[in-house]
Amino acid sequence: MIPDLIVLLAWIGGLLVAATLIGHVLQRRLSPDGRNEGVENLVARIRAWWVMAILIALAFLAGRTGVVILFALCSFAALREFVTLTNARRADHWTLAIAFFVVIPLQYWLVWAGEYGIYSIFIPVYAFLLGPIVSALRGETTNFLVRVAEIQWALMIAVFCASHVPALLTLDIPGHEGRGVLLIAFLIVVVQMSDVLQYVWGKLIGRRRIAPRLSPSKTVEGFAGGVLSATAIGAMLYWITPFTPLQAAVMAFVIAIMGFFGGLVMSAIKRDRGVKDWGHTIEGHGGFIDRLDSVVFSAPIFFHLTRYWWT
Repeated sequence: MIPDLIVLLAWIGGLLVAATLIGHVLQRRLSPDGRNEGVENLVARIRAWWVMAILIALAFLAGRTGVVILFALCSFAALREFVTLTNARRADHWTLAIAFFVVIPLQYWLVWAGEYGIYSIFIPVYAFLLGPIVSALRGETTNFLVRVAEIQWALMIAVFCASHVPALLTLDIPGHEGRGVLLIAFLIVVVQMSDVLQYVWGKLIGRRRIAPRLSPSKTVEGFAGGVLSATAIGAMLYWITPFTPLQAAVMAFVIAIMGFFGGLVMSAIKRDRGVKDWGHTIEGHGGFIDRLDSVVFSAPIFFHLTRYWWT
């Protein structure tokens, strides 16, 4: 696995170096005084990508434990962002404490241990039932259904779906043993390249908006160009997966489609709450959920397609 991982990381590093040089040229030519908002945002995004790429690379090199810890921390941060936009009241404090300090550690420990039979139902069944019970015992009935539904949704998105990324390490695929981290790399690269290329194609040839009220920047042309480009990239990355080039293209296509709809759904929630971003933790990107929205929608689908088709 290590040689293939190093090649992949070198390829990603090369892309980031190229992006950094392009950003530097654009900054000198179009924004010498720092007033071009688009260019400055691009440069900030590239700097943030360097940090994220380094953290992910270190987690990959650390193996299963490093990846599980990284995504557990991401889930903690994402759940915190989600909860700040809910109607949670004082009566829900114990429910939230359990979500943060019991559900997240236990879910990721189960993933680390490879206990598929438990981690696949722990949040959808046990946490789903426990949360409302704890909130109900506090006796606060105002917006009760809304409050518990929002917390449950937050757990499903920020923890359950996100935990399917490190869960890829637990898959026992004949001929691909010990290479689960490359499946994670495949998922993340395809999702993120799809997001970037949808934006690029949208800026270049985008005309017809898909959902103007949810995300004005998403266009039919950008969506088609980004998804097809990500599909081609996925086919070229077949060598880090157990798939053939055609199978890798199909998987990349599904990942890109689910990533797009993930971004659309999370944009709908932001518009409902009247915010532009989920947070301001990552410079140029917003919050953790702004970077994970596409991943969390595509990860469970990718995990189960891989589990039941190739194991």
